[in-house]
Amino acid sequence: MIKKAVSVLLIVFAIGWSFSALLPNKISSIDAPDNIFTTQRALIHLKEISKNAHYIGSEAHNHVRTYIVNELQKLGLETEIQEGYAIGDWGNLSKAKNIVARIKGTESDKALLLLSHYDSHPHSSKGASDAGSGVVTILEGVRAFLNKNKTPKNDIIILISDGEELGLNGADIFVNQHEWAKNVGLVLNFEARGSGGPSIMLIETNQGNANLMKGFVKANPEFPVGNSLFYSIYKMLPNDTDLTRFREDADIDGFNFAFIDDHFDYHTALDTYERLDRKTLEHQGSYLMPLLNYFSEANLDNLKSTEDYIYFNVPLFKTVIYPFSWAIPMIIIAILIFIVLFVYGLKKRAIELKFIMQGFAAFLSAIMISGLIGFLGWKLLNVLYPEYAEILHGFTYNGHTYIAAFTCLALAVCFFAYSKVYKPENTASLLIAPLFLWLVICAFIAINLIGASFFIIPVLFTLIAFFVLLRQKKPSLIILTLLGFPALLIFSPLVQMFPVGLGLKIVLVSTILVTLIFGLLISVFGFFRHKKRWSYVFLFFSFWFLISAHINSNFTKDTPKPNSLLYILNADDNTAKWVTYDNILDPWNTPFLSETPNDASSSNLSTISSKYNTAFSFSKSTKVINLNPPQIETSLDTIIGNNRHVEICITSNRSVNRIEVFTDKKTSFKSLKANGITVFKNEKALKYRRKKRLFTYYVTDNEPLEISLVLDKNDKMIFEIYEASYDLLDNQLLNVPKRKNDMIPKPFVLNDAIVIKKSIIVN
Repeated sequence: MIKKAVSVLLIVFAIGWSFSALLPNKISSIDAPDNIFTTQRALIHLKEISKNAHYIGSEAHNHVRTYIVNELQKLGLETEIQEGYAIGDWGNLSKAKNIVARIKGTESDKALLLLSHYDSHPHSSKGASDAGSGVVTILEGVRAFLNKNKTPKNDIIILISDGEELGLNGADIFVNQHEWAKNVGLVLNFEARGSGGPSIMLIETNQGNANLMKGFVKANPEFPVGNSLFYSIYKMLPNDTDLTRFREDADIDGFNFAFIDDHFDYHTALDTYERLDRKTLEHQGSYLMPLLNYFSEANLDNLKSTEDYIYFNVPLFKTVIYPFSWAIPMIIIAILIFIVLFVYGLKKRAIELKFIMQGFAAFLSAIMISGLIGFLGWKLLNVLYPEYAEILHGFTYNGHTYIAAFTCLALAVCFFAYSKVYKPENTASLLIAPLFLWLVICAFIAINLIGASFFIIPVLFTLIAFFVLLRQKKPSLIILTLLGFPALLIFSPLVQMFPVGLGLKIVLVSTILVTLIFGLLISVFGFFRHKKRWSYVFLFFSFWFLISAHINSNFTKDTPKPNSLLYILNADDNTAKWVTYDNILDPWNTPFLSETPNDASSSNLSTISSKYNTAFSFSKSTKVINLNPPQIETSLDTIIGNNRHVEICITSNRSVNRIEVFTDKKTSFKSLKANGITVFKNEKALKYRRKKRLFTYYVTDNEPLEISLVLDKNDKMIFEIYEASYDLLDNQLLNVPKRKNDMIPKPFVLNDAIVIKKSIIVN
């Protein structure tokens, strides 16, 4: 009994260690030596930067830019503002204004570039985490570095980019237009996709990552978090950072450092100074300083490689790396060891076919039931709590509680499935099913998802445990538990990270992963007599967490409801509508849409650009107020040969923030430019064209939108223009009240806006 209790405590310790090793346990104080990065000093900058939403084109955006420039100049650095129009693959046009500075090194070859962006997401996010945290990490890191009074070997370029939230526009003009870009040898980019948790390292490279990973290990950051699986997944998702422009346009390698926990704050009005996890900011600094010290002296000409490395983090050993070429041999060796041990066990009669089959039945049923619970359970919760659909990125405020609940449910299923096959001397037989399935998974991974090939490491330790079970009738439960540590240390954080990063719809991955981890620990749990009791215990905790999630499912001041409202004036027929993206109306927008709003999904309103392609849900006709529509002038309309050349200038007669441009059909343009920039520069950009949308222009300095196009001389078309200003709550004629403190503007969509729709007919 004592040994079992110690085993349980060791398992709990290993799980706790796997999480505690991901983050610093305290933050550095403001009175630290001048050459040390301190979070408290960085927070002084952050408080100033994140006072207001500072999206591109806003007054606050100008203030933040001025503040950053002044702080760099206080460090003795000459700064410049690089500005220019760019349109990213997402079809968002803007004039980006980058902040650029440089620390001269002793050699003028390749430079190390420090990168983050200072614009916040339109229109309500204060951008404390995304990416104020990155900006202040660089400001504080550069201050500490300069106070070492040592001239680096390599130049250090500081790029605080603009327009990242709109489509990496600032990075675009730096990489493709700035003379310093050709000197960049490596980029360190600091980002965020939430407001807390560990910062995950992701590599961006077109070639092999071997030399990058060797350099990362030599730099020796204290709390490395990252693995080659994360980047394999990252490349599959429609998420880019500024670093993508460096890789795709200039073949420049780099490291991304981004935290993703508390995902519910991402791009919302909750991305504030107060909600940023201080330990997370400390973690960003713990990456920057050793990497800055190392790569400012390293040979940056030597980073390209044709070889890839598998890598993963684990407590004590920090970052473990080995070549991709080891993946297949390692799985072959593991399979051969398994076969040898299996034959050996049969000959020694340490395993029996009957119990092997029982083990397969228990393990496979546990996987299937746990997977179904994860898949159907979240769907059921969305039916029971339809308000969760208002959180567009799919991670609710009580999301961590749901992860805990589903984890406990999976463990309850596992213990119950094995409760019928208890017999300590048959534990070796029960371990065959998990080993067999894990080897199949690892073989598949080695061929199709090689970045996850480090999954074989815990399996190899489990094979050692299998050998111990075959050799000893009464093996040490403590030793068997220690042999399970690699599985717990490597996989436990993934149970939480997958649904945090990808949304709670992925919780089924967590339930299946919990079951697979349980399988690797059968060498320990096989000796637990009262598995059914353990099942009941975890079932109780699951219900406890579900009740807790229910209690915390309501929207409050700390967990506010995202909602939306727009006023759209159709200048063509002089009609107006209230519209919303919300599926569930609330006391704030119901007075405008009424208790019986119209279904907007079948309306003739175009789906305005948003990350998740969210469409309008409800609308209601309303009074027309006096608004000045944009002035539209056709400065050129002529036929040359078989082509028709048209130039249109759209000038706003009010203070607007963005202009959406649509066509009546997917017209085949021979050429389409906006403010001199080609709109569809590649196939990737064409992929982002959704239905009728052409592009979105984010206005700065009240500059007009100039469209020039070339099409077949016989073609005719209609442009639809949606001119939007973020001043809905400020217009006294509309009388829209401020939200209550349990509500926030819905992110990822055009919101709180007055919109004028106007058609341009080219016939």
